[in-house]
Amino acid sequence: MYKPQLFLIVLLCALLFHFSLADVGVAAQYKPPYLPTACWGNDASEFPSSNLFAAAGEGAWDNGAACGRQYKVRCISASTPGTCKADETIQVKIVDRAQTSVSRPSRDGAILVLSTTAFEAIANPSAPSVNIEYIHGFEGCNGVEGIALSHGVD
Repeated sequence: MYKPQLFLIVLLCALLFHFSLADVGVAAQYKPPYLPTACWGNDASEFPSSNLFAAAGEGAWDNGAACGRQYKVRCISASTPGTCKADETIQVKIVDRAQTSVSRPSRDGAILVLSTTAFEAIANPSAPSVNIEYIHGFEGCNGVEGIALSHGVD
């Protein structure tokens, strides 16, 4: 008897509220030299040709399991308005551990430390850090991007 009304309420809630599968954190940047890395030592072949890579902060490092992981990242805010590049989302590969990287991060405690190229793709490079939305395991479901099939599961 109440099934049509319940369905309408659930549908309305789904339309009004956006449920995000992404996490929010801080991204810093680091500059060359990038070798050696905690993941692959001096093997430069592990770096993506796009130069969109990152070092994992302690919250993402996962005892080295982060090596090779791919993350989608977008800048959502910064202390200076206008720092983020609107509608820019990048995909980065983890190649190092931020805590032990040869080049030091622009800010301690970041979840991801982006290469210069990666940071410049989403934000003004003069900023030391930005707030980001990031997701690991972003495989699409029936071609719909953003529905995570393996978010948080390795």
